[in-house]
Amino acid sequence: MIDVVIIFAMIVIAISMMFCVYRLVVGPCVADRVLALDTIGINLVAMVIMFSMYQDTQVYLDVPLIIAILAFLGTISMSKFIVGGGLVDRNRN
Repeated sequence: MIDVVIIFAMIVIAISMMFCVYRLVVGPCVADRVLALDTIGINLVAMVIMFSMYQDTQVYLDVPLIIAILAFLGTISMSKFIVGGGLVDRNRN
């Protein structure tokens, strides 16, 4: 029974990822695209954890941590780029 629930949750997460990919491609502004990319990262973490639960193993549980860290760093760098126009401040007064 739990396998059916996990498969259903994975299908719902996959549908959510498809909507996020649509927003990533069509998004009217850069902020929408950054938010969609961050949401895809969160959904990918959830998908890997669900797959690990479905396989009944702990082998895959290091992967979501790496994906979450990379998604966070990507979101921070894109936000800094949007606000300041650059990732590194070269103006040292």
